[in-house]
Amino acid sequence: MTRLALLAWACGLPLAAAAAPAALSVPEAARLARGEQVYARCAACHAIEGNRTGPQHCGLFGRRAGTAPGFDGYSGAMRASGIVWDARTLDLFLKDPPATVPGTAMGYAGVKDDGDRAALIAWLRHATRPGAACTPR
Repeated sequence: MTRLALLAWACGLPLAAAAAPAALSVPEAARLARGEQVYARCAACHAIEGNRTGPQHCGLFGRRAGTAPGFDGYSGAMRASGIVWDARTLDLFLKDPPATVPGTAMGYAGVKDDGDRAALIAWLRHATRPGAACTPR
């Protein structure tokens, strides 16, 4: 029995509930669609797979800032920031990149709207899963 199946059984859920991921709810699907729209602002410099002016986002969650594979355009400030990307650190950084990492090379003022930022982070979590949603290059 898999860990997921065992957990489902322990919680009193039918084992079929652990067999496949549930379909996205309508609100969650709408939130991800909104996040993808917000990501269009990032696409001038970033891509999910492959480095551009900015680093690729594949594998973003859990990665230490300044360490995207094959990207050498980081500022010293970003490399030295000590940030590990998760929902909280992305929220802080995306709200105001220059204030979060003074000296960053990212010349973007940030995503000021809390709802847009939350949708973007939800979409990034979904779209940047290495091996499941993207392949790091």
